[in-house]
Amino acid sequence: MNSSFNSQNLQKYSKHNKKRLNQEQVKLLEASFDSTKKLDLEKKLQLSRELGVPPRQISIWYQNRRARWKNQSMENDYNALQLKLENALSEKMLLEKETKILQGELEKANEMLIGLKSGAQGQIREFTLSTCCEDLISYSTTTRVPNDEVNYSNLQFDELYAMIGMSNKCCSTW
Repeated sequence: MNSSFNSQNLQKYSKHNKKRLNQEQVKLLEASFDSTKKLDLEKKLQLSRELGVPPRQISIWYQNRRARWKNQSMENDYNALQLKLENALSEKMLLEKETKILQGELEKANEMLIGLKSGAQGQIREFTLSTCCEDLISYSTTTRVPNDEVNYSNLQFDELYAMIGMSNKCCSTW
């Protein structure tokens, strides 16, 4: 029975009879492909009878469609990875920018501490620290009074630490 079916198929579907699939045939094949990616013999013969095309053409269509499906899947995976990479790079750049700002603020704070410790200047200049929150914190002191030198230096350190604490509260997004 199988050999008679094959001989009928050979006569029915000769080389010059192969044609492109029409839209309805493609829709049916796509629906079949969506349900199963791998084609078994029984399903192939059923589709061949329904569509009126040789089973070999059905097999080739499935093979080509699987290759396209695999390429699409790989392309989607690549695009997802590319998006994750771009997000990671932009986050890295943002963190580097914040790090530079914080390093600059730290340097200014260290300069203030050195200036306060040395006591070489009679008057401390005004320092402005910009934070990552774009707030400006101004710090200025008055001239020292020689009699009250110890209390004044403690006051300066307290003000400095309070100022640093305020800038940390503003920037803490960790």
